[in-house]
Amino acid sequence: MSRRLRDPNPITSNRVNTGGYGQMVACVRLKDRSYFRSSLRIQRQKERARQIQKAYGFRFERRQQASLRPTRRVDRPAAAKGSRQEVCSYWRAGRCNRNPCQFLHRELPGPGYSNKRVADEPGFAGPSHRRGPGFNGNSSNNWGRFGGNRTVTKTEKVCRYWVDGSCSHGDKCRYLHCWSNGDSFSLLTQLDGHEMLVTGIALPSGSDKLYTGSKDETIRLWDCASGQCTSVLNLGAEVGCVISEGPWLLVGMPNLVKAWNIETNADQSLSGPIGQVYSLVVGTDLLFAGTQDGSILAWRYSAATNCFEPAASLTGHTLGVVTLYVGANRLYSGSMDKSIKVWSLDNLQCIQTLTDHTSVVMSLICWDQFLLSCSLDNTVKIWAAVEGGNLEVTYTHKEEHGVLALCGVHDAEAKPVLLCSCNDSALRLYDLPSFTERGKIFAKQEIRSIQIGQGGIFFTGDGTGQVKVWKWSTAPTTAAMS
Repeated sequence: MSRRLRDPNPITSNRVNTGGYGQMVACVRLKDRSYFRSSLRIQRQKERARQIQKAYGFRFERRQQASLRPTRRVDRPAAAKGSRQEVCSYWRAGRCNRNPCQFLHRELPGPGYSNKRVADEPGFAGPSHRRGPGFNGNSSNNWGRFGGNRTVTKTEKVCRYWVDGSCSHGDKCRYLHCWSNGDSFSLLTQLDGHEMLVTGIALPSGSDKLYTGSKDETIRLWDCASGQCTSVLNLGAEVGCVISEGPWLLVGMPNLVKAWNIETNADQSLSGPIGQVYSLVVGTDLLFAGTQDGSILAWRYSAATNCFEPAASLTGHTLGVVTLYVGANRLYSGSMDKSIKVWSLDNLQCIQTLTDHTSVVMSLICWDQFLLSCSLDNTVKIWAAVEGGNLEVTYTHKEEHGVLALCGVHDAEAKPVLLCSCNDSALRLYDLPSFTERGKIFAKQEIRSIQIGQGGIFFTGDGTGQVKVWKWSTAPTTAAMS
């Protein structure tokens, strides 16, 4: 007869026995306890998974051996499904160190992207104008139908270390080491002198002098041949705008418009405005001024007295008038009150008010039979006359940033191009009417002033006070270097 040994410890005596039956019972109890613990662990994992899924939107996939692993749900665009067609977020931040990387190191093209340019589209080859061609009666209406709203890669920006002169990457830098991106124009020179935002650029016809005005309260006179500043006129107040008409240089200032005859050196101060004069334009024999209080003042030039005389006051806007343009016997005014008003030059009466913009209307130009307007609501709108003569929006071009200024120009091949400045410190060049982007000009701060010169020259003035001189190229060239 075998002798049974008992464990002196009563707590463990039920799982340590020399007898076969007691050992079998102990093993069953151990298995039951292990299974219970495993089941409890799985239940806790499932409960934790449900809580995470409810709070953060995870989904869970069952792996081998009943293991659970959270996987974040990623909503991919239709064009990016499968085969890792996603843009690397670390590459976007400039710190991906994987080579090769399983994600894309480039931007995915947008749904409207196209490399196609419309070179021979009819209807946009009107006569040259200081800020854009005028009406010529053509009826093309193919706005934005070919490659508009192009997606631009993240690397299309100037290297800030290069601007400071401290970039050590050289040609290997993924950011631009130049002030432009495009092969149809180049930077000729840069005019330094102003200390604040350039608010106006004027190039009188037949003159070899360039005039620039700034918020630094000065007017600067530049020699076009040498690019040197030959004179500085201190006005004692911020310059709101600068234009030229014939021999006259006209400057908008707070509560005043100054007029200088550059041929006779005669000058005149036109009183009447309340607040800053934001915009000036000449139509027929009238000078119009858009003012801070929302009114538009008009003066008539008298050849007999060789001076400007008060003619009318146009009211209707509730906030400051930022931009004025004359075309097709109409005066167009854009305001901080988000509206555009159309005035007849015959009787100076408002004949229509356009209210499609949702923010400040910053700039207006006419191109053929179309009116182009831009706003801080990130849009450029194209207006066309319908039956009855009223204007309606026929196309809206969307930008990612507020649009500050528009200017129409013809390139070296006489193709129409729209210069469009945005508040991301960049100026975009678009072929018309397709709105296909063909280049970009960069600045340290916002470009508020654009002016067209003779011989394919155009000027830009930015918030730092810099004025850059650009020229259209007859043959493709590399991007201009500063």
